[in-house]
Amino acid sequence: MDERLGGQPIRAAVMTMSDMGSRGEREDTSGDRIVEFLAEIKAELVDRVLIPDEREQIREHLCRLADVAHVDLILTTGGTGLSPRDVTPDVTAQVVDYQALGIAEAMRAYSLQKTPFGMLSRQVVGVRGSTLIINLPGSPKAVVECLEVVQPVLAHAVELIRGRPVDHTPPTPKA
Repeated sequence: MDERLGGQPIRAAVMTMSDMGSRGEREDTSGDRIVEFLAEIKAELVDRVLIPDEREQIREHLCRLADVAHVDLILTTGGTGLSPRDVTPDVTAQVVDYQALGIAEAMRAYSLQKTPFGMLSRQVVGVRGSTLIINLPGSPKAVVECLEVVQPVLAHAVELIRGRPVDHTPPTPKA
């Protein structure tokens, strides 16, 4: 656990948007990668959902996890591309109080270094109440890459959203 969190782990939820996954026709390997990441950073997994790419279901779960479960972090996977069913970023943008554009831009910039398809990703990152919501792509490989990008700032972002005084000195990389 990051010492900047004052001994309180990040309370997190994972949401996978996949029509095929929700019908049991595809394994949720992207969600599995997120769960592994949360274990690595010693976050507490509060909830995990697998739902179809349906606007109302996405909205209901984002709002429930932020407003009722009061998680610090919601990591979503899937539904961030250009297909007509890819509505995760649109719904996320509607439910957040404000966006954290730098995080989304950093993920896209890193993805673009790996593949030209990175420019097709529309992930949104924002805050609803005291919850940070981060949209990740649906590919397990892209999920891992994007989580590598956000990991160094995640604890700091959560502390800022929690409203606690924080040291703005970046952590020193371990040798």
